[in-house]
Amino acid sequence: MNRGPSIGEYLIQRLSAHGVRHVFGIPGDYVLGFYDQLLQSDLKTIVTCDEQGAGFAADGYARVHGLGVVCITYCVGGLKVMNPVAGAFAEKSPVVVISGAPGLNERDKNPLLHHKVRDFDTQRRVFEHITVASAALEDPDTAFSEIDRVLHAAVRYKRPVYLELPRDLVEVPGRPDHRSRDLHETSDPLVLAEALSEATALLNAAQQPVILADVEVHRFGLQEELLKLAEKTGIPVAATILGKSVLAEQHPLYLGVYEGAMGRDDVREYVEKSDCVLMLGAFMTDINTGIYTAKLDPAKSISATSERLAIRHHTFENVRFKDFVRGLIAADLRAHEAPNRPRPPQPREFVPGRQGEKVTIARLFERVNEYLGDSSIVVADVGNALFGASDLLIRHRTEFLGPAYYASMGFAVPAALGAQMARPDLRPLVLVGDGAFQMTGMELSTIARFGLNPVVIVLNNNGYGTERHIHDGPFNDVLAWKYHKLPEVFGQGRGFLVETEEQLDAALDAAAKHTESFCILDVHLDPMDRSAALARLAERLAERLGKKKL
Repeated sequence: MNRGPSIGEYLIQRLSAHGVRHVFGIPGDYVLGFYDQLLQSDLKTIVTCDEQGAGFAADGYARVHGLGVVCITYCVGGLKVMNPVAGAFAEKSPVVVISGAPGLNERDKNPLLHHKVRDFDTQRRVFEHITVASAALEDPDTAFSEIDRVLHAAVRYKRPVYLELPRDLVEVPGRPDHRSRDLHETSDPLVLAEALSEATALLNAAQQPVILADVEVHRFGLQEELLKLAEKTGIPVAATILGKSVLAEQHPLYLGVYEGAMGRDDVREYVEKSDCVLMLGAFMTDINTGIYTAKLDPAKSISATSERLAIRHHTFENVRFKDFVRGLIAADLRAHEAPNRPRPPQPREFVPGRQGEKVTIARLFERVNEYLGDSSIVVADVGNALFGASDLLIRHRTEFLGPAYYASMGFAVPAALGAQMARPDLRPLVLVGDGAFQMTGMELSTIARFGLNPVVIVLNNNGYGTERHIHDGPFNDVLAWKYHKLPEVFGQGRGFLVETEEQLDAALDAAAKHTESFCILDVHLDPMDRSAALARLAERLAERLGKKKL
């Protein structure tokens, strides 16, 4: 009689069934048995330089692919991955955290085993606060059903989950008949019908409706539905900075990024003058709303997310986000015209200035906009890298990644690793400040090891540029690295020192042609240079802190 799968084998089977093809992480003795099982499976293990890098890589993978996995050892690995997981929770990215743990047979009399912090369940209890579901797989009778329940929660809520696997249970068979049943959820049909009726009446009565699309459209794979809704109704679409690239930005119905007073004035005025704003999957965070400078009247709004549906001041329970969006497409909505809607500025030919002209942030992003092509995906870190990129023209949907809510530095380089593993047909263009690069930039080593080819632009302004514009001091300085020399360290890749516009133009031309490995551009900028969006953001934050504006 053939035995059923072990707990570890079943977990791998379920990950594969959800479309996962790569697992990021760093091994340790408590998880080595499971790593052995991964090696025997179809899943490819991507060992990174550090657990934080593995977490950001899994997050980037999840944002592009739909589900990401990070696998680490107990406490020394698990607690290091908490920051990326917290960011994934905040920004609704479904990352599965798999942690090894001491075996149950090792825990008698509460011994002081290595990596243990306080109690054997300390790590699990910590992760309960930054995941939507968690389980310690300590009972073979329930392990399969717990795996199903937790993975379902990751897919249902688009947030991280946590699974802890004691090392002496990895090879233990579970009960094949003990699995979760009927996990599918549906909307209450009567409530859904009433919500659609009210939303349809409000949209049909509007003279200047607008759709504000955000991150959940990405996470729930509703980009095609958004496009159908916009084209059926003629209602133009604005995105938030967190939801940027939710619609191909060359589409005639795309307005640009709406972010209150931080964004372009023409987009802000159009959205705020709308008599019906249909907000789809929108997070009204401080950065999305331009530090709360957005002026959106709830009495003229329809707000649909995975957690809540509100139409004006009415709320509707038990309505699934997907069902509502698809219901709108099928509804009897009239066609609208918006002849005076704004359009995002189109890239223009970059002509270097006079010989020796120093690069500025504004000119850097002009040249980057010209560089972007159909196979580009932009991955931006926080600061000028993110805010300067808000007006880049992204050719296709879901091809812009940035931590525009949680705002953790160090996201971009490892997230680009995950994104290119998920979509090898795309070449990442990474925008990262020098301070953020010094946190996680060594994942370029992992990128080199696996033969990936992102183009990494380091905005080298000698420190934490965003902080300088809020409150400056020597604490914002970092050691000057020769970033363009890193290919010599790794033994592959190409590096470029960029100080002038001519050097920038030539470097991006050369990087576009060099596709066999990564390229890194060390772009020297004045420490006080800043994008227009960052200037507005810093001014608002400085006001809140009671600091002098810079």
